[in-house]
Amino acid sequence: MDDERLVDLVGRIARGDEQALAQLYDATCSRVYGLALRVTRAADEAEEVVSDAYLQVWRQASRYDPQRGAPLAWLLMITRSRALDRLRRRDAALPMAQVPEPDAPRGDDAEARVLSLERGGAVDEALRSLSRVQRELLELAFFGGRSHQEIARETGLPLGTVKSHLRRALQALAKALGPAPDEGSTT
Repeated sequence: MDDERLVDLVGRIARGDEQALAQLYDATCSRVYGLALRVTRAADEAEEVVSDAYLQVWRQASRYDPQRGAPLAWLLMITRSRALDRLRRRDAALPMAQVPEPDAPRGDDAEARVLSLERGGAVDEALRSLSRVQRELLELAFFGGRSHQEIARETGLPLGTVKSHLRRALQALAKALGPAPDEGSTT
């Protein structure tokens, strides 16, 4: 199913259309389950991750912004986040999840890009260089899908502080990881 059709389904889900959720599930469940299984390495846990991911889609479809990335990439990031949450509960010593690249991939390469993040140790190393607060705020923003205002409300930090921490964290990650292959130089 193409991005345009998936965007339409997510829009319908945001308006409470259960049939649209069923259609999205049918169109994407094999990819979602495959990713969940690769992350959790357990069929029963992968099935629960899939349920959690589609429940989150149902609840947060109105937050999806097609300008920020393809619907499949959004769905796979939700899935990956739910799978990593499950692993963390299973093994509290598991390191924090890697932060996805700022621009979500489009089309069929979304799953490959998400999986490449799993294999990359550079992001984990870069994340370890951040403060605990910066890592937690990044996790809320990227994996929790929360806005700056929502993070401020949840953490009790002033909005300006949240924005500053996130900006400095992203700058530190960008410096540690270097520019993206197609990214021009910035000043």
